[in-house]
Amino acid sequence: MDSRGGTPGGTVEGRVPEDLAVVVDAGGTITVWSTGARQLLGYEAEEVVSRPAAALLAADLPESARRHMAEGRGWAAEIALRHRSGGRVVVRLKATPLTDGDGARPWLMTAVPEHMAGPVGADAQALWDLTLAQLPVPVAVYDTEARLVSANEVMTQVMGRSVAEMRGLSLWEIEPTPPFDEYDRLQRQVLRTGEPLFHENYGQAPGEVRGHAWSMFLSPLKDESGAVRGLSAAVFDTTEQYWARRRLAVLNDASLRIGSTLDVSRTAEELAEVAVSGFADFVTVDLLESVALGEEPAPVPPDQPVTVRRTAQRSVLDGCPEAVIPTGGRTFYPVGTPPMRALIAGRGTRPESGDPGMREWIHSSRARAETVAKYMIHSVMMVPLRARGVTLGLVHFLRHRTAEPFSQDDQLLAEEIVARAAVSVDNARRYTHERRTALTLQRSLLPERPPDLAAMEVAYRYLPAGSGADVGGDWFDVIPLSGARVALVVGDVVGHGIHASATMGRLRTAVRTLADVDLAPDELLTQLDDLVVRLDREEGPDTRDRGAEAPTPSEVGATCVYAVYDPVSRRCTMARAGHPPPAVVTPDGEVRFLKLPTGPPLGLGGLPFESVEVELEEGSLLALYTDGLVEAADRDIEVGLNLLRGALADKAGPLEETCEEVLRTVLPARPADDIVLMLARTSALGAERVRTWHLQRDPAAVARARKAASEQVTSWGLGDASFATELIVSELVTNAVRYGDDPVVLRLIRDSTLICEVSDGSSTAPHLRRARVFDEGGRGLLLVAQMAERWGSRQTATGKTIWAELGLPDE
Repeated sequence: MDSRGGTPGGTVEGRVPEDLAVVVDAGGTITVWSTGARQLLGYEAEEVVSRPAAALLAADLPESARRHMAEGRGWAAEIALRHRSGGRVVVRLKATPLTDGDGARPWLMTAVPEHMAGPVGADAQALWDLTLAQLPVPVAVYDTEARLVSANEVMTQVMGRSVAEMRGLSLWEIEPTPPFDEYDRLQRQVLRTGEPLFHENYGQAPGEVRGHAWSMFLSPLKDESGAVRGLSAAVFDTTEQYWARRRLAVLNDASLRIGSTLDVSRTAEELAEVAVSGFADFVTVDLLESVALGEEPAPVPPDQPVTVRRTAQRSVLDGCPEAVIPTGGRTFYPVGTPPMRALIAGRGTRPESGDPGMREWIHSSRARAETVAKYMIHSVMMVPLRARGVTLGLVHFLRHRTAEPFSQDDQLLAEEIVARAAVSVDNARRYTHERRTALTLQRSLLPERPPDLAAMEVAYRYLPAGSGADVGGDWFDVIPLSGARVALVVGDVVGHGIHASATMGRLRTAVRTLADVDLAPDELLTQLDDLVVRLDREEGPDTRDRGAEAPTPSEVGATCVYAVYDPVSRRCTMARAGHPPPAVVTPDGEVRFLKLPTGPPLGLGGLPFESVEVELEEGSLLALYTDGLVEAADRDIEVGLNLLRGALADKAGPLEETCEEVLRTVLPARPADDIVLMLARTSALGAERVRTWHLQRDPAAVARARKAASEQVTSWGLGDASFATELIVSELVTNAVRYGDDPVVLRLIRDSTLICEVSDGSSTAPHLRRARVFDEGGRGLLLVAQMAERWGSRQTATGKTIWAELGLPDE
């Protein structure tokens, strides 16, 4: 093979000339060479006659052929022969033994060609040389020292030198600059290993606006023994394919990186990051003011400037260039400028620097004009953010370090990326709007400030889930009860979003209603469980047409803990429904989690709840919370409970500071759920503020009770309330004596109001009714209702209690 060729395969088919025959004597020497043999292998008779026939073999004879010849038997096999030009001819060779007069055994060889490889004849060789020389692909051949032997015309154009100038030189000597030094190393690797190699490289020559990508195939050239005699290099210009792959890579990157969160600003930042790492030098994302606020986008007026908010910007430089508009800042697009035209048209544009509107827009801001001049920004592309037929904003792509201006392909790529990002931005905007609505609804349903209570001091914190999660249904409440008691409740509705907030509001209202009835905690949770079951049935799918099919699993559910604290007895009665246990901190700083019966979550139905009563020292701290505080995806709940225990220990300071300390210590790094924390420090009402009398069921006891109550009220300095107190005590004690059972107890409590309570052993609740004109009775409770600010009754373990509250005179 010469310096310009290889060994391309070819095929020769047809009938063998009839005189194709070779005679070989018993010693293996050719004695007869026919015309057909000359045509097939290219040798003249004088070149081969009297020469060993083995010299024409391109490969050894098969073992079976040698054995048959030794035995004097004929044979036939596929044999590779050498062509005069250096190629191979594979023939179907048939050997027939002959016998001469001397008893020697010459052989007659006849052959039928199968195919041949390599140049055949001078004409074929000339065609092969022309093919290599005129291939439209750059091809070069190098020797074992990686020095150029020859190259075709296209390769000389790529290298910028003639073959004569480069022959005998290595790539390093021809062009000692990247990437030729890398190519030189790869060539020597192929010569050393004998393995072909593929390599792709992109480079930009000095003064070249757009670089080129080249794919190089390096193939070792081996002789028949397998020794490497050199290598060939075929080079292909893959610039267009390179840029196409780059665009696909940018699109793939956009699909993976844009829209990872439901945050409008973060989505805009991801768009800018992808564009800068892909094809732009500086990117800004401006959103319409309404979109940035999470509201429905307003139409773009064609005859008025549009106010936008700079939501994100990114540069290939470290940090952004001196930003004309800081991130988060507001600006406007004047009428008739390219940004305004792009917004109105809804299509991408690449305004020229000579565009009058472009000049007007640049020079409308001194900072913008200075930035354009300083960084030599030479190419601008503007693409509107549009999703679902609505314009959300505008993205600016700029180039100042990349010499090549934006092309039509770049615009198509930018439009595709922006279209994908626009859907994510709109989804984030919709989510933000819904989340804000749910949060507003939830906050409106939660207490604004803790009530002023004598029984305890209360502080709480409500934290909605982080920006990447929906608002949940956590709620809390502080409910003043009769007898200066206080009810504390913390709950968590299953699910997120507006539906969870609405369900939370219904449950909170139900708890307040049931608390007014003064149910015990376990009874209240039972009633609340029934309500949740009814809600689930109302909101679940219609099962009327499903025959005996089982109902779907519960979709409405909640957990809850309910506690009632009595400052007179310092006892707290609690029950929970699938909720984390409350924590109690004693005045000396010891923390313990109360072992309440867990109880099933609300909504399962039919399962009992149990109450537990604990006595709390005055100054104890009671902590109620939701699972979002102590649970997280990356930690076990026991870790959160231990952190909470440590945060509550030895905390005797203000409750507001304690709340902040607990959140700093226990709060997960990225809360995925709403969090409620309620802290309550207990107080006690001493004997100086509470007075109790045990009465006999005797009509005479009414007067004694009325007199004792009047004296006690006067001793408290509340003489102005003496008459009303006497009237209320008289009516309530009379009812207890007439209609109740033993024991009868009168109790006065001085709290923010004056509380009068009469208890008896009967569970029959009184009813307010209006007496007729001539009725002698039936007006007692009506008088009580008229004199008191509030009145009511509650069931107790031994009967019932009727109570009334009187407002205290201003001091």
